[in-house]
Amino acid sequence: MAAIRILVADDHPIYRDGLARSLADAEDIEVVGAATDGEEAARLTAELLPDLVLLDISMPKGGGLGALEAIRKLPQPPHVAMLTASEEGEDVMQAMRLGALGYVLKGVGADELLTLVRELAAGRPHVAPSLAGRLLLAMKGSSDAASRSAPPRDPLSDLSRREEDILRLVALGRSNREVGEELDLQEKTVKHYMTSILQKLQVRNRVEAAMLMREHRKL
Repeated sequence: MAAIRILVADDHPIYRDGLARSLADAEDIEVVGAATDGEEAARLTAELLPDLVLLDISMPKGGGLGALEAIRKLPQPPHVAMLTASEEGEDVMQAMRLGALGYVLKGVGADELLTLVRELAAGRPHVAPSLAGRLLLAMKGSSDAASRSAPPRDPLSDLSRREEDILRLVALGRSNREVGEELDLQEKTVKHYMTSILQKLQVRNRVEAAMLMREHRKL
């Protein structure tokens, strides 16, 4: 089985080097590169084609968000997770809007980080529990005044029963392949359903959709 190829980007050399060493100690993980700023992170990603990029959000030269935006424009962009000490809801929201698959706090332990890296590389979204509430508040706060004054509406009400079943499994951490296996669907069919789900919910990625499911269906 091929090793998970990871690019690490952080402007603090002690943290960056320590993180790279911790990841490289795992037999199934290969750290293919390390970047010190947003521009270098985007350039190395295009050159090295990693499976997963871990981006610090506060780097110079465009920062993590600038790098994320550039990476998501690549022909076949890798999964990207924000690895940062920031717990600001707006930072989380912006990263998810730009297509980040996860948001992991820097204080996470080494064993947990390895587990999360494997999950993220497999395409499973993750938001640190301490950030989930802030993300929901940021999502609510982004609505306009008219929406806030209107009677509450279930944002999942436009989904078909099949779409809701699929999103429920995604919110529980299942990959498209696993969803297909549980519902007896082909993986490409699940992908088509997910595209429809994101459009109906007017969200940009699986993480935002999963957060809505968790909030409104109390998973």
